[in-house]
Amino acid sequence: MRSSTPASRLVYSTDTGRVCPECRQAAADCRCKALVATPKGDGIVRVSHETKGRKGKGVTLVRGVVLDAVALATLGKQLKAQCGSGGTVKDGVIEIQGDHRETVIAALQKQGMTVKRAGG
Repeated sequence: MRSSTPASRLVYSTDTGRVCPECRQAAADCRCKALVATPKGDGIVRVSHETKGRKGKGVTLVRGVVLDAVALATLGKQLKAQCGSGGTVKDGVIEIQGDHRETVIAALQKQGMTVKRAGG
């Protein structure tokens, strides 16, 4: 029988299916996801407009939202739908195509968040 070393971790079992490499429980029973801390911030969401590196096309950036990745993606989807525009979520920053600062600020304040307009 082999000893369990970092180089040979079990990732799949025929009995339970996928196995979490951290806690070694079945993926459905994994508790690691629940233990992941949400990002920390100062509690202020900053909304800005930026064109740098986008060939002159402007995007509205939403930074400082203290949510986990799934909730942040859901919020991004809601904001994009409300603005009627496309966008993405990258590295904890929601990007919405176009200048929608006022719409985004109003939507976030309606959800009870402290929002500041950043940039210009």
